[in-house]
Amino acid sequence: MTLRTAVIGAGVIGRLRAQTVMAHPESQLVAVVDPDQAAAAQATRGSDAVALGGMEDLWAHDLDAVIVCTPLPFHEEQVLAALSRDLHVLCEKPLANTVEGCRRMVAEAGDKGVTLAVGFNHRYYPSIAFLKDAVDAGQIGTIDHLRVFGAHDGLHNFRADWQYRAPASGGGAMMDVGIHMTDLARYLVGEITEVYGCATEDVLSVSGSEDNAVAVFRSHKGIPITYQASWTEWRGYKFYVDVYGDRGMVRGYYAPMFNLLVTQPEPGGPRKKVRRFYPEIMVREKLRSWESTALKSFEDEWQDFLRMIRGEPSNNADGMAGLRAVEIAHAVYQSSRSREAVHLPAPETAG
Repeated sequence: MTLRTAVIGAGVIGRLRAQTVMAHPESQLVAVVDPDQAAAAQATRGSDAVALGGMEDLWAHDLDAVIVCTPLPFHEEQVLAALSRDLHVLCEKPLANTVEGCRRMVAEAGDKGVTLAVGFNHRYYPSIAFLKDAVDAGQIGTIDHLRVFGAHDGLHNFRADWQYRAPASGGGAMMDVGIHMTDLARYLVGEITEVYGCATEDVLSVSGSEDNAVAVFRSHKGIPITYQASWTEWRGYKFYVDVYGDRGMVRGYYAPMFNLLVTQPEPGGPRKKVRRFYPEIMVREKLRSWESTALKSFEDEWQDFLRMIRGEPSNNADGMAGLRAVEIAHAVYQSSRSREAVHLPAPETAG
C-alpha cells in the first residue's frame, strides 16, 4: 500500500518533510498547502503533487495522511480537520500551544482509531540513538538519574514573532528547544509524574515567554531528572542528555554530534571510556547546513510513522507524548508561580 500524503505548510520544515515523503517507496506526495502558493509549488518539485493555496481545496483529494508543518497557532484546527476525516497525522512539535488543545487532538485520534504522531525528530539523531541503545543494553546498569539541557542564544534564531511570543507560541524556551528535552527524558525513563521548577523572563523580557527554565522532574519509578531550557546560551545552540547508572554513564550531545560512554562492569574495577565522533555529519553540515541532519532524522521518523500505522513497533512519539510534553511545560509554569511541586497523572490515568 502506498500512503497518499499531503504536507500542510511549505516553510523550511515543510519542504524537508515533502522531500521525505517523495523519497520513500511506500508513500506518495499528493499535495502541498501554503498561502504562499509559490512556496508550495517549490516544495512539490520532483513529484506529481499539486500546490494548493488553501485548506479548502485539500479535502477533495484522495488522502491517507497529512503532515502538519504550519505555525503553532494553526496546529489544532488543522490536525482536528484531518483526524475528523479519518486521516493519519504527523504534526510538528509542539502538538499545540495549549494543554486543552493537545487533549482534544489525542481524544479525536482515539475516537477515530487513526494514528497521531508528533515530530520529536531528536529521537532519531545518531547521538541519541547511540545513547538509547547503550541504556537499553544495560551497559550503564540501572538508571539512577538524568540531566537534560537544551538551549540557543536568543531571539535572532526565530524567523517570525509568533515563534517566541505568547500566547501564540504557548510559552518560551520550554515550548521551543526545551520541548525536545522533555520528550527525550520521558522517552528514556517513562512517564514523568512530578515537576518542580522555576521559569524566568528576566533577560529577554518577553512577557509570557520564559527565556530560562530550570526544573527537577521525577518519573513514575522515582528516577530524578534535572532539566534546563534556555534562550540565553551565549555559546550558541546545543543540547545534551546525560544518563547515569550504577555501572556508568552515557552522554548524547549536539551540536556537534558526539557521544561519551563510561562503563565500570564491576564495582571498584577498571573503567572503560568510549568517545564517538561523527566527522561525516560535521562535514555534511558544513557543506549543506543543519538541514541535512534534520532531513536524515525526518527520513527515519517517517519510516517509523509508517510502522505505527501498520501497528508495528516504532520509536515514533505518539499523540500522548505530544500532550505530556506540553503538560510538563505548563506544570513548570504552575510550579514557578506556586513554588510547590506539581503532580501529574500516573501512566494508567494519564490523558
